[in-house]
Amino acid sequence: MRFLLDDEQREFSRSLDSMLTAADTPAAVRAWAVGDHAPGRALWGRLAEAGVFGLAVPEEHGGLGCLPVELAISFTELGRHAVPGPYVETVAAAALLDRLGDQTVADTWLPGIASGKTIASLCQLSAETPYALDADASDVTLVVTGDTLSLTTSAGAVQPSADPARRLARPLGGATLARGRQVKAAASHAADVAALATAAQALGLGRALLDHTVAYVRQRKQFGVPIGTFQAVKHRLADTLIALEFAQPLVHAGALGLEAGEEHSGRGIAAAKVAAGEAAYTAARTALHLHGALGYTDELDLSLWIRKARALRSAWGTPAACRARVLAP
Repeated sequence: MRFLLDDEQREFSRSLDSMLTAADTPAAVRAWAVGDHAPGRALWGRLAEAGVFGLAVPEEHGGLGCLPVELAISFTELGRHAVPGPYVETVAAAALLDRLGDQTVADTWLPGIASGKTIASLCQLSAETPYALDADASDVTLVVTGDTLSLTTSAGAVQPSADPARRLARPLGGATLARGRQVKAAASHAADVAALATAAQALGLGRALLDHTVAYVRQRKQFGVPIGTFQAVKHRLADTLIALEFAQPLVHAGALGLEAGEEHSGRGIAAAKVAAGEAAYTAARTALHLHGALGYTDELDLSLWIRKARALRSAWGTPAACRARVLAP
């Protein structure tokens, strides 16, 4: 089966790519990593105007309708440009609030998310995940603990992270919004949306890493010739490309399954998540290896992409957890 984008979807992807190319995202990433959220919030507003958040919000709340395929296209471009901020968590929060079935809660928060005025984070608390992403920069953080959903606007100190631009903080306090089986069901759906968006983000990140690495090996010379002509280098790049090419249709298939409301769409999303996450991680290792010692330096903008690959690999579903879900009876 082939999963091809139509002309309108391809144009949407190109428009986001053009916007982000002109936005100097590395500077925004570096500012975000040290707690300066102004450049990131400015970019957030521009992406909101482009309709990115509206793709996760129903029309009755100011969105464009829940469109998983277009959402995956958007997050592929966000990953390609390593855009900082809790984008995944915000669209997942929108999905949770929409599925919760509480009209008052939806009316209160979804219009702000759709317009970009509200930055949200989402955390499903467990022993393994006690922190929320960018809770210090968010206007609101939704916290799921078992069958209870609470809301807080405060967070603890930012914790060290493998990717400095992914700032982790423990949510503090909070008021209970809902409790019961509907919370678990809505949270499960939100986790699928988050996993799909993360997979798309990883796919775009991996493609950017591969593009930068291909350009570099054409320029760097050893023994008087570009290292890109060496057979071993070609093999590393080919392996990376194949991994990304195999991941892309899985991401699109996961989005289509979610859009159609298929019963086992979560398995397809898990397959996409593990494939895209591993492909991006492979691309990061390849980029680091072929750039040599240069790849380890903070001064090189590519390091912002390399660091993010490992974090995305485990966010919203580790490789082991995703494989287990795919293989579950």
